[in-house]
Amino acid sequence: MSAEVGPTLSGGTDEHVRRVRLPADRRTPAAARALVRAMLLEAGLPELLNEALLLTTELTTNAVEHARTELDIEVEADRAGLTVTVTDFASGPVDELTVGVRNTTSDITEVAARGRGLLLVDHFASRWGTTYLPTGKGVWFRLDRPGPRGPGRPAGARAWVATAGTERSDDGTPSAAAMSELMQTTPDPYADDPLPEFATGLLTRVAEMVGAAGGTVRLDRGDGLGTQVFARYGRQPREGNELLRVPLAVHRPYAGELELDAAPSTYARPLAVLAAERLSLHLENDRLRRADVRRSAWLTFLAEASELLAQSLDVELTMALVPQLVVPRLGQWCAVHTTDEWGRLRLAASSHADEAMLPHLHRVLQETGPDSVQSRLREASRSAAQVPLAGPVEGIAVPLIARGQRLGTLAVGRHQRHRHDPDEVSVLEDVARRAALAIENARIHAERRRVAQTLQQSLLPPVLPVVEGIGFAAEYVPTGDDAEVGGDFYDVVPLPDGRWLVVVGDVSGKGVQAAAVTGLVRDVIRVLVGDGKPLPEVLGRLNETLVERGGGRYCTLALAAVAPGDGDQLDVALHLAGHDRPVLLHGGGGATFVGTGGTALGLLDTITTPTAELALKPGDSLIFYTDGVTERRRGRELFGTERLRESAAPLAGYSADVVAARLRAATIAFSVEPPRDDIAVLVLRNDTP
Repeated sequence: MSAEVGPTLSGGTDEHVRRVRLPADRRTPAAARALVRAMLLEAGLPELLNEALLLTTELTTNAVEHARTELDIEVEADRAGLTVTVTDFASGPVDELTVGVRNTTSDITEVAARGRGLLLVDHFASRWGTTYLPTGKGVWFRLDRPGPRGPGRPAGARAWVATAGTERSDDGTPSAAAMSELMQTTPDPYADDPLPEFATGLLTRVAEMVGAAGGTVRLDRGDGLGTQVFARYGRQPREGNELLRVPLAVHRPYAGELELDAAPSTYARPLAVLAAERLSLHLENDRLRRADVRRSAWLTFLAEASELLAQSLDVELTMALVPQLVVPRLGQWCAVHTTDEWGRLRLAASSHADEAMLPHLHRVLQETGPDSVQSRLREASRSAAQVPLAGPVEGIAVPLIARGQRLGTLAVGRHQRHRHDPDEVSVLEDVARRAALAIENARIHAERRRVAQTLQQSLLPPVLPVVEGIGFAAEYVPTGDDAEVGGDFYDVVPLPDGRWLVVVGDVSGKGVQAAAVTGLVRDVIRVLVGDGKPLPEVLGRLNETLVERGGGRYCTLALAAVAPGDGDQLDVALHLAGHDRPVLLHGGGGATFVGTGGTALGLLDTITTPTAELALKPGDSLIFYTDGVTERRRGRELFGTERLRESAAPLAGYSADVVAARLRAATIAFSVEPPRDDIAVLVLRNDTP
């Protein structure tokens, strides 16, 4: 900052001149006001203080906001008055010097169009002008010292009187204090809704300044309530009165105007425009704040809708959920139509804010014809674009498209109060995209579930054989993910020598690859035992097959060849290839583990599978199981083999069906969580009387 200060003498008249260079900073107007105030007090001109400070603020603020360069402030005071010049250094065209006395009534429209700052300068200054230089532009004003009241006072001087609670001059124009008070009126920052009170106060001030008998601010916020009286002053205008109307400079959906029942005067319209601009500024802030809150609410709604839709993997439930999300937030009613394999639309789900109107809505949606809702829905589905609905149910139809597939339409009826605005239409389109994706995901999951169930059923025998003197029973519980195929399996195969072979196995991993290995193991066993191969050889060749196949998959097996023995007992030859030892449940009570562990198949080139010979007496049961039983978790606790033996012991004497069902129930009840692995239980019982 640089300054040239100090009083100088010119022509024998005392003059006080100061020049200061100030930065383009928001604090510059305050520094300029301090300089002008000091000069006025030094020159003995306190009566010019209000006007000088107001005009200095306007010019410096305008220069800081628009020029954005350093400013030169020159203040010159003498006995007759004060001259202030504000010069910026913004580049622009060089123009002629414009100087003149205060503008007349015919020039006021042009001055008002140049901005509020020049309007105030023209109103209060005795003279003012604009100077264009190669280095920038300067604006100056001159304030003359007021002369004595009466006919003899100098031209341009004004005497101020109090009128209707605000200072006005004797020719009806407002004072600098009144203008300053008008410009400094602001909403209460601590009020919940400060704008109505602020608008009323602003309207009251401007009405008193121009001598209006009444005034009104009307505002439409675009919320469906129409135009409302936002603020009022004085009495209602009489019929025939020509009102001064100024539209509010607000953006859609806001719209409004300021009305004054005032007699035409030089400054009535400019002051009304000034008040309307100040009110519009705060209304725009209110609009933006409300729009921001509304958009935040829409984002929250979309996030919650996405979360709810993502949680459902059932097609029917997902489609039923969509109308519940839309009504009444986005419309009075909602209908979801899906496209069948022939391209026809089928009503899948619907909702209405008034449940009694649902039958009527369904009748309207089923009507056919060129102007029916059905035709508009087909157009939306065919064109993949939103289509307005008319007739008895107004609204909008949005296509449901996911991954390039046209799934149907989402139809939403408008509220009775208002039509859908652009924000709501955008949200509807977003909901339709998310709903379509959720429906498509549910369909894909349903197809995977059907495939998994079909594949799983193909790996298990449809029924167990009925053999005299031998009881077979099995229980199978797939993993908690019903779209996943497990690796557990069981089978009962007749042998060429009249014996029966019980097979219980577990392939590592899950999914299609595990199912493929399971099918391979099951088919190889059936082929080899059908050829009469002994069980040790069957296990050896199966191990070779899995090792050659590779892929990191291995298999554990329990094979038991059962045949009638001496008397009423059953002879069992048990082979374990890495599988858990079965439980022998004695008919007379007690349960023990039997068999000798061996090597799992598919890991090593050579394996060992010791044979255990057992004799099942009448009522004895042999219980086979997979690791889905023993590794069932409750927190960090496992169901375990010991708990399995303890659960089986009280079941002595029961049939194979009961034993298998009770063990399945005990395993499932151990934890509230869905199974993480397949659960398979197979019971072989000596049913000889």
